Amino acid sequence: MSSLLESFTTELRRGTLTLAVLSQLGTPQYGYSLVQRLELAGIVIEQSTLYPLLRRLEKQELVTSSWDTTESRPRKYYVISEYGIEIFEQLKNEWVAMTLELDSLFKGDAENETN
Repeated sequence: MSSLLESFTTELRRGTLTLAVLSQLGTPQYGYSLVQRLELAGIVIEQSTLYPLLRRLEKQELVTSSWDTTESRPRKYYVISEYGIEIFEQLKNEWVAMTLELDSLFKGDAENETN
């Protein structure tokens, strides 16, 4: 993959990862469980990308966290906040609208190619 294409792909993925992560935090998740859930959906995210994203979302008050120390290994669990739910719903609506718009453009390209 060319460096230009990699740059565009990274830019495109950045916003979609935020949406994907928020979509999975309706129930508390720790980092590794979140990586697994996303991978089951076909979304690959490195832990080196996930944890800074979770910290940023927490700082933005979209996500809250708490430690579970009942197991032998303490785990930090993340869950979407009420504010996060509001933002997620708005982002999801924007995503759906943009997807429909782009799909319309792409279909237009296909029609133009056959004419």
